[in-house]
Amino acid sequence: MSNLLNVVQQTSINAIIAVGMTFVIISAGIDLSVGSIVAFSGVVLASVLQTAVPVPLALVAGLAVGTLFGLTNGVLITYGKLPPFISTLGMMSVARGAALLYTSGRPISGFEPSFRFLATGEILFIPVPVVIMVLVYLAAHVVLTRTKLGRYTYAIGGNEEAALLSGVNVKLYKTMVYGLSGMLSGLAAIILTARLNSAQPIAGMMYELDAIAATVIGGTSLMGGEGRVVGTLIGALIMGVLRNGLNLLGVSSFVQQTVIGSVIILAVLMDMALKKHRR
Repeated sequence: MSNLLNVVQQTSINAIIAVGMTFVIISAGIDLSVGSIVAFSGVVLASVLQTAVPVPLALVAGLAVGTLFGLTNGVLITYGKLPPFISTLGMMSVARGAALLYTSGRPISGFEPSFRFLATGEILFIPVPVVIMVLVYLAAHVVLTRTKLGRYTYAIGGNEEAALLSGVNVKLYKTMVYGLSGMLSGLAAIILTARLNSAQPIAGMMYELDAIAATVIGGTSLMGGEGRVVGTLIGALIMGVLRNGLNLLGVSSFVQQTVIGSVIILAVLMDMALKKHRR
């Protein structure tokens, strides 16, 4: 049981990032900058925490930084007409470089217990990161199934031109989707920083790969227009169990990267095969 709780706790960070990735991929986009946004949001949060600013305001700062980067991605894609791959790839480098420049390449550590409670505390015997993850997924499910943002996200991913001709403000809603992805990366940075009691400018390496893998394994189509956050949660848990199992078996971390990459390829192949079968 303790190992299962540990798996869910470890999965919570990737699962939260994957929610934002799900929205982005449903809208027929991609976000390669989430890992770097986690790093920069984390170091900004840590630097604010070490001042006299109250913890809630520091948390807002971390979320604001992530949201700002996400909105910038959205503006570059919708108004700048950049392909999502190019825009977020560039932002990945910008955010990572900003994190290294901001900290001179050094970690920021040592925070008060009230902040660390976000990673080490429990609510009714359930770890706080797991509680936060569940709340994020419930909110995301409601947004996708009960709000304009959710319906328009599916519409834009299914056929952007048709959505535009139907009166949907495509630029606004696509920008909001990337802003949401950035905000959730900022939330993941808060949990990661609290868990490690340290903010590293090199944190979040390859998190975008894990988030995309969880989303695709969960059934979200890379072509856009299809997907559910419940599937993403299942995909994230599969990834967590897979990594945990490989660790328990003593498999090298290098081999693990190969396995995860192979899982992504197989998931996409299966998705494409199922689409052809339906047709």
